Amino acid sequence: MHQRRYVFIHVQSSEANLQEIYKSKKTNQQTKKPFPPFNINASCNLLCVRRVFLESTTRCLPGFHTLNREYWPLYIEVSEPDRPLELSARLLSIHSDQDLIVVTFKTFEEIWKFLTYHSLGFINHCMENLFLDQSFWLYPQEEEETGIEVYINEKSLNLMYRSLLVQEGAFFVLCPDNLVRKIMATDNEINTYFETRALAEDATGGSVDGDMTMLPNASLEPLIPFHHVFVLLNYCKYYLFPYYTAMGSCLAVMNYESIMSEEMSFQEGDKIEILGYFIECMEWFLGRHVFTGQIGFVKTIAPFFVRSQDLDFLEAEELSFFSKEKDLEEVVHLLKQTSITDVCSVYRIEFLKNFKNLEATQVEEPTTEGKNSPSSPNTEIFPPPEGPCFHVHQDDAQASDIFESLILFLNRKEYDRNFKNLYDFSYPFINSMFYGFSEEEELVSFFRLAREAAKKAGMSWALARLCFLLGRLSVKKMKFSQARVYFEEALGAVAGGFTDLYFVIALYTNLTVIYLTQKNKEKCAHVFDKATSLLMGIPNYICSADLESDILKYALKRTILSQDKHAEARACFLLAKHYSARKQHEEALPFLERFQLLLNDLRLQNNLSKNCYFKLAESYNEKCLPHIVLSCVKVTSSQSPNTLMDSMKRIDLVIRNAPKLYGLRKLRQILPSQTAPYLIQALSSVFTNKQQGLCSIIYLSLAKLYSHHKWYGKAIAYMMKALNSVSAKPEETINYLVSLAWLYILYKQHDVALAILNAIVDSSWSNPHQLGIAYNMLAIALKRTNSTKEAAESYYKALRLSEETDMTHNQAIALANFGGLCLHAAASKLAEHYYIRAVKLFAKLPSVDCGQDFIQVLLQLGCYYVGGTQREKGRFYYEWAFLVAMETSHLESQLQAIKLLCQFYSTVVPNEAQCVIYNEYQLSLARKMSNKVLEGQILETISQLYLSLGTERAYRSALEYTKRSLGIFIDLQKKEKEAYAWLRAGKIYYVLRQNELVDLYIQVAQDAALYTGDPNLGMELFEAAGDIFFNGTWEKEKAVTFYRDRALPLAIQTGNKTTELRLCNKLVELLVNLKAYEESLEYARASLMLSVNLGNQLNERIAYHRLAAIHHHLGHCELAEHFYLKALSLCSSPLEFEEETLYYVKVYLILGDIIFYDLKDPFDAAGYYHLALAAAMDLGNKKAQLKIYTRLAIIYHNFLVDREMSLFFYQKARTFATELNVRRINLAPDHCYKSS
Repeated sequence: MHQRRYVFIHVQSSEANLQEIYKSKKTNQQTKKPFPPFNINASCNLLCVRRVFLESTTRCLPGFHTLNREYWPLYIEVSEPDRPLELSARLLSIHSDQDLIVVTFKTFEEIWKFLTYHSLGFINHCMENLFLDQSFWLYPQEEEETGIEVYINEKSLNLMYRSLLVQEGAFFVLCPDNLVRKIMATDNEINTYFETRALAEDATGGSVDGDMTMLPNASLEPLIPFHHVFVLLNYCKYYLFPYYTAMGSCLAVMNYESIMSEEMSFQEGDKIEILGYFIECMEWFLGRHVFTGQIGFVKTIAPFFVRSQDLDFLEAEELSFFSKEKDLEEVVHLLKQTSITDVCSVYRIEFLKNFKNLEATQVEEPTTEGKNSPSSPNTEIFPPPEGPCFHVHQDDAQASDIFESLILFLNRKEYDRNFKNLYDFSYPFINSMFYGFSEEEELVSFFRLAREAAKKAGMSWALARLCFLLGRLSVKKMKFSQARVYFEEALGAVAGGFTDLYFVIALYTNLTVIYLTQKNKEKCAHVFDKATSLLMGIPNYICSADLESDILKYALKRTILSQDKHAEARACFLLAKHYSARKQHEEALPFLERFQLLLNDLRLQNNLSKNCYFKLAESYNEKCLPHIVLSCVKVTSSQSPNTLMDSMKRIDLVIRNAPKLYGLRKLRQILPSQTAPYLIQALSSVFTNKQQGLCSIIYLSLAKLYSHHKWYGKAIAYMMKALNSVSAKPEETINYLVSLAWLYILYKQHDVALAILNAIVDSSWSNPHQLGIAYNMLAIALKRTNSTKEAAESYYKALRLSEETDMTHNQAIALANFGGLCLHAAASKLAEHYYIRAVKLFAKLPSVDCGQDFIQVLLQLGCYYVGGTQREKGRFYYEWAFLVAMETSHLESQLQAIKLLCQFYSTVVPNEAQCVIYNEYQLSLARKMSNKVLEGQILETISQLYLSLGTERAYRSALEYTKRSLGIFIDLQKKEKEAYAWLRAGKIYYVLRQNELVDLYIQVAQDAALYTGDPNLGMELFEAAGDIFFNGTWEKEKAVTFYRDRALPLAIQTGNKTTELRLCNKLVELLVNLKAYEESLEYARASLMLSVNLGNQLNERIAYHRLAAIHHHLGHCELAEHFYLKALSLCSSPLEFEEETLYYVKVYLILGDIIFYDLKDPFDAAGYYHLALAAAMDLGNKKAQLKIYTRLAIIYHNFLVDREMSLFFYQKARTFATELNVRRINLAPDHCYKSS
């Protein structure tokens, strides 16, 4: 079973920043410091926790080989720490070797959002989208353990939250006496209270001194961010007691005589039925006296009921806010568009082998729930039908009839669904119910006349509604005083009537908003709490005022302070609904998020919770937060039951948001791989007969998705299911079979593909176009099975069919495939002919339609020319392909073309400048495609290119690219490449003569190599480190340590004789240059033994030569002569190359000098000089002959006393001296010979 990967987020606060915060808050009284900065440093604790978890987990999860591939792009943000990430956190650093991310926050809002996302369960899924490549989502998702588990340092996060509260200056805490108090950072009295009532602890668990004290911990707990914001709106001291929300009925506990007409009178013990919801923290609720039937406001004292733990605080009609059905046809159409493949319409092009090597991707081997309260208004809000319409007349005679019908319509006591347009905040009645006026002022005049008529007729409800409409039109024109008069008149007209609850709510709400706007506190006090109670208690009311949100926020604050989570959830719901109705999605988000958190706290994991997550996803989509949207979708998938519509919603949201995460754009549209789990989930749903066609579309989508990622086995399985579920239409069946055959070709099961294609060709149902497609595929399969003749016949048939059906695109592909077949058959000229014909046809077509195929043909033709003699023509076709790929914005094709151009300028026609330019562009492509492996390789290549230029500026550029590649290798946990990158950086510092850094980088490289535990890697790296000094111009002696003490023991340990020989040779040369002859002798003997054992004659000869030279330096002349002669005996005979002859000259000359000068034997020395002379004459080397003739002249003149021979050699020497402009020849014995 696969294990979940643990990633830790460490929240870090800068001590300097917090000191600055503290200084800005500090008062003159130094002894009383309210909330000084915190020393937050929890790294050690975090690392210990990480080891505990990771030591018991498996890191080899499928797909996790690419886990770190996405780490490095986040470092883009590190260079811009002032820009918060989508998760509302500011990235400081990433330590991928520890699975650790360090983030911080600068504002209260940032930490509020982050805490919300964390509580909603989004962080894990966001990390998966950030750090996992596309293939991860294709693996089975059944196992909960598969994925990334984020652990956050809660202690540091809490300290950071508190520090930001201090930065805000004022905040709220819940004190032990159950009182919420407002705390000011400079409030001396309260500061004293904190210092005497609380204990301070350091982040690591110890006590701290005066300057580094922190917020008191458990006894003074700050409110959560959401509560903090809404308590701050209107602060007053408030005791927290548990309050409740209820439905049903209650008993009066005291006598009450109403003062206002809208209030209910009752006696102790009277039973009162609750209308809507009883919310105890509200001052009033709406009730019906069971005995008298009176409806009115009831003063809240205490409920008489047993509290229900699973109370439904939303009505069935209100749940429609969440359960907005997605148009199934729209999603199905989108799936059809993305599942359609051109395999059945466009010929497939045959990829050549060298193009397959350029591919980066590895090919796979073979119902809504709600409670309908009987005591609440039971009216459903439907889209308004064709209702009554009234013509606005200015003429009194004509208007009288209209007034009568209008007043009668408006005088109904009960609510009528046509009244909805009158109460709605968006004023729909102006255009839907009234006509015949050009300006709103005419409508106002008409309403005034109607109002007078209603007043005369004594129709109170008509009068109230007309006054309400006049008040609303006054508000629209910002005439608030006039609106207040109308609303007050309307309130007096209804005289405490509650038969139309929606009207009463709208009236109280609008009147309260006017009082708030005019800051009329005295009058507002009489209606504010009643309006609040109506909005909170009556379900499914009609929104009628823009500033309704202020009343609801007051209600929310009361619910927060009362600890009534059910009531708080209802307030959040109403605020979210209010803002959503006005398309203010950003304002609605905090309330939706809090509502969902409350659902989780209340453990209401039902359809309501799931639908709320969907609503959140839509809101995040509006705000363009794709990571959060996808996380929201992922959370909903774990909540059951899952319907087909739920799966389709998820697919729709993923399709709309996943492409925003990646810069990659394809020529052919493809589904994001994140849709795979939801497509599979949709298949497990129950399909109706009408939805059976959707099943095959989902199978096709999955087949295309897996095929795109080269998981051909899975793709074939889903294509087979699609084939089995398809209807009996012959054309569709043939198309499915064609697609299946192509998948088998890609899966390299050519025999199966041939069987399917032959069946298609033989079928009478296949039309000419389908036959052309089949013949082209048949030819590709036949070519891959080396049936060249049969493949040619099939290509010919495909070409003829494409001409008959007038498909230029297919014709061009058929010609290109013919060219590839000719190359396969070694008919290069014929291949060129077909390729050029194909290019001419492609050039006439729009690049958008045929771009990818055109690019492949251009690259194939370019490869043909580069492989021959027309290299420049090949480069031209590479560049043409690159331009087409840029025009079509197809990154993978651009990458193919760029790789070939880089190869061209590095190996075919070497040009470092062009190579650097194209590699730089290739680097930008790798970054766009988020391919960190490729990016690291390219950075390595560019670094080597700059190194080869040999200038100081180039070395510094090479160093920059090396460090960038180093960062990637660290995050990819490629220890071998990391070690070599450290070493390369050290080498560059050596060249730049920054010696203090050379040893440091080499040491880190050694540590990285040793970390792997691979002795071969360590051996190679130690040798490479020694090579830096060995091939350098100073500090050569440092190479000895690396060769002798580090690399050589590892070579002996691993039994790598070849490396051991090479190291011995390097040590011999190095020690000889350092004049350490005695030490070098040991390694020279070892080199000789290894050469003999390995049968390497060249190395054996070199070993003998070096032994001879060392013995010569040590004064062992006889041994030196012996080993020189052994080295000469290993030379080939007869001599084949001039270098061998020159070697003879040098060695015999050395032997002559040893015998003559060291052993004082002129006669034997003359023999060696004669042999050297013969070789020099054969070579025609005049300088060597001059030297040898001079030596012989000296010997014959001074020692052998042969005047004739002496004269002969002297004359020869004079002749060469004249030719070489040497003025004088001295025939006296050398001084060293005389002195010895």
